[in-house]
Amino acid sequence: MATILVVEDDVALCDLLRTHLEAEGYTVIQVFDGQSALIAVEQHHPHLIILDWMLPGLDGLAVCRRLRQKYLTPIVMLTARTEEVDQILGLEVGADDYISKPFSIR
Repeated sequence: MATILVVEDDVALCDLLRTHLEAEGYTVIQVFDGQSALIAVEQHHPHLIILDWMLPGLDGLAVCRRLRQKYLTPIVMLTARTEEVDQILGLEVGADDYISKPFSIR
């Protein structure tokens, strides 16, 4: 079973992602802030990280930068920031893909 870490401060969205990912057979770990994300990666070594940009405390860009110093785990940035410059920045700091909100769960 692959493990996916979902880092999202919107609890309802996080729960929605968890529900759909678990229905597909994934194990899902949820955290709601950047510092908890760093801890969860250390503890659980997920196969994929879905990372919101705008998090309380340590934002998603900072989390991505720190993770890239130590891990090659794929990171999908999931954010309401839709400008092209934001997408480029997200990818430059180490995200492997960038999905803008709102998005279709399918």
